[in-house]
Amino acid sequence: MNSKPKKIIINIDDNKYINWKLCLKNKLNKITSDNLEIDCKNLDLSCTDILELIEIASQYNCKIISFCSTSTKTIISSQSLGYSSQFIFENYPNKALEINDENLNLTKTHFHQGTVRSGEYLDCPSDLLILGDVNPGAIVRAEGNIIIWGRLLGIAHAGSKGNIQAKISALQLRPVQLRIANKVARGPKEKFQLGIAEQAQIKSEEIIISPLDSM
Repeated sequence: MNSKPKKIIINIDDNKYINWKLCLKNKLNKITSDNLEIDCKNLDLSCTDILELIEIASQYNCKIISFCSTSTKTIISSQSLGYSSQFIFENYPNKALEINDENLNLTKTHFHQGTVRSGEYLDCPSDLLILGDVNPGAIVRAEGNIIIWGRLLGIAHAGSKGNIQAKISALQLRPVQLRIANKVARGPKEKFQLGIAEQAQIKSEEIIISPLDSM
């Protein structure tokens, strides 16, 4: 896919719900495209809803290739059906976490919604996506990548079985400790800059933290 998808919004600006199917049909009736991104705003859509949305689009000779939303239910539903998805953080409307094959294994991703609190421990044999904070005293561990749409203030260990290509990303990356494969590092001491997500990865045999523009 070489062209950038055209984005359409399927609910109204004043945040009052209308029949999203009618809204979608009205918008599709005015365009022709086989490369659409659907902005679902805060609509909570199930897998069944997503499939119905896809079917409606096909009736108008339109093809949907991706979704974005502030609803975790919609994001999880759309990505579980194999669509590229962007989670829009409500407090950072200009920032989006893209969920696709480049940063997560879609077929094996483990999702956790909500804060991981002190004393809690998450361990998964795949990529890990957390929609919430990881508090001090909490530990998250994954054999693949770890993406945290929130603050990483506890301990995170990516590539736990030795994958040196694994990465750790967070909206605010200020952990007690970072681990990637067999490498260990402390979190940065500099003051967090609002709106700048960060990523940790192994470079030149050490863990390097750098800004992450894609979040």
